[in-house]
Amino acid sequence: MRIFRKIRKNLLILGKIKNYLLYALGEILLIVIGVLIAWKINNLNELRKNRIVELKIYQSLNEELNSNLILLDASIASYTKNTLAIEKTMDIIVQEEKNELALDDKLSIINVDYKATKLHNGAINSVNTTNKFEFIESTVLKDLIAAYPNELDSFESQETKIENIIVNRLQPAIEKHISLIDILTNRELKSNKIQRFSGQSNYFSLLTSREYQNCLVDRLLQTEIQLKNAVNLRDKTQTIASNLHKELKD
Repeated sequence: MRIFRKIRKNLLILGKIKNYLLYALGEILLIVIGVLIAWKINNLNELRKNRIVELKIYQSLNEELNSNLILLDASIASYTKNTLAIEKTMDIIVQEEKNELALDDKLSIINVDYKATKLHNGAINSVNTTNKFEFIESTVLKDLIAAYPNELDSFESQETKIENIIVNRLQPAIEKHISLIDILTNRELKSNKIQRFSGQSNYFSLLTSREYQNCLVDRLLQTEIQLKNAVNLRDKTQTIASNLHKELKD
């Protein structure tokens, strides 16, 4: 800077005003160019840091969504199995001649086996409720991520509905007619003596019970709804995962 001042001073002393002005203009341009270069470097550093954060967000989301895909595959298989079991029981109900029930039929009739699917939502909620959302560049991905929590809530709500039917309606209806010892003996427990002194189970009165039949139909309808929900949610989860995979590869 001292050298530049000396040059300007000499130009003024020599009366070279035109050269002085050109020199001053050149000096200003150098300063502007230097500022622009510094700004560009700083901007590139910010973009690089943002990209690192963005990739970390994508990796976290990708792990969570892949876990959900596995859970949804298992739930689709479970809902399909439950639907078939319920339909089998309903076929038994509508049979005109009810002969002695086979063990498999009894197991189907008293089937209350149900395990709710607990999908992961920590990473997706973290993105939607914090400034992490701002780091996502893809508009398509933003829209998919923003809509996903509502899909999870709907899925969970339907799970709760099915669980309520089984725990609060179907199971009590079964217990009015069936001794729980029947369920225990199906687990290969040594309970011959217990069974001898237990209350008698009446499968036919259970099958003709309107309460049981209504619970069974309701469970079937809600399970069919949830099966469709699971298939749709799996498709949407796969779509987000595919878009994340593309972003991670770029």
